[in-house]
Amino acid sequence: MEEGSVLGQRSVEETGRLVEVKLGGLPVHHEQMALVAGIHRAAAAVRQHVENSVLRGPDLTWTAFVVLWVVWVRGESETRHVAEEVGISKGTLTGVVRTLESRGLLRRADHPADGRLVLLRLTADGEALMGRVVPEFNAEEAFVTGRLDDAECRYAAELLRRVVGQVESHGAERRSSLLGGAEPAPRRSGRRRSKA
Repeated sequence: MEEGSVLGQRSVEETGRLVEVKLGGLPVHHEQMALVAGIHRAAAAVRQHVENSVLRGPDLTWTAFVVLWVVWVRGESETRHVAEEVGISKGTLTGVVRTLESRGLLRRADHPADGRLVLLRLTADGEALMGRVVPEFNAEEAFVTGRLDDAECRYAAELLRRVVGQVESHGAERRSSLLGGAEPAPRRSGRRRSKA
C-alpha cells in the first residue's frame, strides 16, 4: 500500500468525493473521515499482528492480555476499574476473567470492606507469564511503529489522547443530543431472533 493511503488504495480526497456522491452532494469532513478510518485500520492491523504473533503462543486474545496487563501493572484491582480501564463491559470482563481463572492466571477475591465488590489479582503463574510476554509484546510495539521516530510516537500518542479526551469529556452530551435525550437502545448481538 502506498504511503498515505487510506481506506484501501484510494486517497483521502477520492474517498471523500465518492462519499459525497453517495450522499447526494452533502459535504463530508474529509480529513476527519480519514483520521477515524486510519485509527480503526491501525488498531485492527496491530491487534491482528500481535494476536497472531506474541499472543499466539500463550493462547491469549488481545482483551485477555489487556486485562492481565491492567492487573499486572496496577496490582490487585476492583473488577469495575479493570473493565473501565480495558474499555469493556462488566459482562465481557466476567467471561474473560472466568477463562483466565480456569487457566490459573488470575484469581478473584471478595473485597474485604464491601462484599458487593470483587477484586482481581494475578496468580504466580500469571505474574510469570506477564514477565515473559510483556517484553515480547513491547518489541512488537516497536516493530509496528518502526516508521516513526520517538518524537513522532510521542506526538501521535498525544493526538490520540486528545481524541479519547474529546469523547470522554463530551461524548455523553453529544450522544444525548443526537438521540433527542433518549437512552441508547440496547446493543444487539447481530443474531436474528427466531419468531417462535
